[in-house]
Amino acid sequence: MALYIGFDASTQSLTAVVVEVAGGERRIVFERTLTFDETLPHYGTKHGVLTSADGYTVVAPPVMWADALDRMMAILAASGIDLAAVRAVSGAAQQHGSVYMTNDGLSALEHLDPERAFAPQVAALLSRALSPVWLDCSTTAECRALTEAVGGDEALARLTGSRAYERFTAAQIRKFAWTEPEAYAQTARIHLVSSFMASLLAGREAPIDPGDASGMNLMDLAAKRWSAKAAAATAPDLESRLPVIADSWTQAGELSHYWQRRYGFGAARVIAWTGDNPSSLIGLGLHAPGQLAVSLGTSDTVFGPIAEPAPDPDGAGHVFGSPAGGYMALTCFANGSLARERVRDDYGLDWSRFSAAMRRAPVGNLGALMLPWFVPEITPRVEHAGVRRLNLDPQDPEKNVRAVVEAQAMSMRLHSRWIVERVETIRATGGAAANEDLLQVIADVFDAEVVTLPTTNAAALGAAIRACHGDRLASGDPVTWDDAVAGFTDPAPGPPIYPSAANVVIYAGLIRDYERFERESITG
Repeated sequence: MALYIGFDASTQSLTAVVVEVAGGERRIVFERTLTFDETLPHYGTKHGVLTSADGYTVVAPPVMWADALDRMMAILAASGIDLAAVRAVSGAAQQHGSVYMTNDGLSALEHLDPERAFAPQVAALLSRALSPVWLDCSTTAECRALTEAVGGDEALARLTGSRAYERFTAAQIRKFAWTEPEAYAQTARIHLVSSFMASLLAGREAPIDPGDASGMNLMDLAAKRWSAKAAAATAPDLESRLPVIADSWTQAGELSHYWQRRYGFGAARVIAWTGDNPSSLIGLGLHAPGQLAVSLGTSDTVFGPIAEPAPDPDGAGHVFGSPAGGYMALTCFANGSLARERVRDDYGLDWSRFSAAMRRAPVGNLGALMLPWFVPEITPRVEHAGVRRLNLDPQDPEKNVRAVVEAQAMSMRLHSRWIVERVETIRATGGAAANEDLLQVIADVFDAEVVTLPTTNAAALGAAIRACHGDRLASGDPVTWDDAVAGFTDPAPGPPIYPSAANVVIYAGLIRDYERFERESITG
C-alpha cells in the first residue's frame, strides 16, 4: 500500500487529499479543507485576501499560507493515516501570486526549527510581507509598459501565451521593483505561491513548473524557459531572481527534517507543485484535445487540453503548460463564487434558498439579463466594477439569482469557443459544482451533458495523482497518465446532468441578446 498527499492552496482555503494505491485498488482515504478566514482569523482576511478601499489592490500574507500548511500537516499526522506509507506529496496553488524572499531566507529554509512555531520562522524569510494575488487590478500602467517593450499584445501572447494582465506576475513584479526599489534590491528570489509552498515542504528551493510559470507573462511558452526579452522588460536583473523551470514531475526534494521531527512524517518525496487550474486538468482526467472542464470556485474557469500553443484570437483567454506535458487553454472569470455570494447575501439567502429562488424564476428569465461585474472582470476585460441590468428589477430576488447564474454560464460559453467549438461532455469541479441547479443551466447553455467527480477538490486530487506519477517515475517504475488517473477520475455515481431540449432553444436565442448587451456595455 502506498499513500500520496495532494494539497490545494486556493484563494480562500487549503485542502488536503490523500489517496491510497494498493495493487489495482485506488481510493481517496482523507479529505479536509481549512478556510483561512475561519481557521486563521487573526490575519484579518476576507475571502482569503486583504483588499484596498478602492478594490484595486488585493494582497494576502504568505505567512498565512505557511501557517495553514503547518496546521494541515498536524491534522494529517493526527488523522490515523499511516505516515510511513506516504511515498510522495505534491500540490497546487492559486495562480499568478508571488512571494518574495531574502538571500538569508533562502539559506534558512533547510534550518527551520521543529521545536519552534512555523509561521514566525517563515516570516523572517521574506522581503515582502504581503503578496499580490490574482484579484489585484492595480498594475494597468505596468501592463502597458510591458506590452510596449515586448512589441505589442499579439507579440506578447505568442511569446508567453497571454496578453499582459494586471493579475499576472510580471506586471506585479514590475510595480514592486519600481515603487519599492530598496525592498526589490533585498529580494533574492521571487517564487510563485506553488513553488513557495513546495519549498516549505522540501526545506529547500523548489522549481516552478511550466504549468504555473506560463501564468506569469515571463515564460517562453514554446521553449518552456524564461524569456530574456520579457524578463528585461519587467525588472532589473530579474532572471537571477527567478527559480528554475522544471517539468511538473520533477522531484524537488524530500519532506524536510522540520516535518519529520515535528510530526513524524517519513522522507517522502516532494514533487513539484503547479497551478490550481493545471492541476485540476489532471484531477479531472482530461488529456485529449476536445475535452472541456468548468471549475466553479472563487473565480470561474473554463479549460481543456490543446495540441498546439495557439493563443486566443480575441486575446481574452490564456495558454498554459500542462502538467502532463503539452498545453492547456483557459478562460478565467473573476466574478465567480464572489458574484454568486454577493447576490446570495444581498437578498439574505443561504445556498438552499438561493437554489429555490432560481427554480422559481422561469428559464431565460423572460429576457431579463445581468452583467455581474461585482469586481473588475477579467473576461471580458472590464476595468471598473459595476453590475449592469437589462429589464431586471433589482428588488426581485428570484430573477436576480437566476440572472447571475445564467449570465455566468452564457459568458463561459461565449468565451470558450476558441478552446473547443462543440463539446459533448463537460466535467465540472469546484465548490459550486455541488449545486445541481447551477449545473443544469450550464448543461442547457452549452447543450452538453455535465458530469462531476466524487470529490469537488479536483486540484488537490490532481496533485495527489501527480505525486504518485512523480514517485513512480523517480522509482524507475513509470506509469502513463492514463494509468495514473485511472480509478480516480471516473464520474460520480448516477446519471449525468443532461441538457433539456426546450431550454437549449431558449438559451440559443438569449445568448445572442447577452452577447450584444455585454459588447454594448463595454464599448458604450
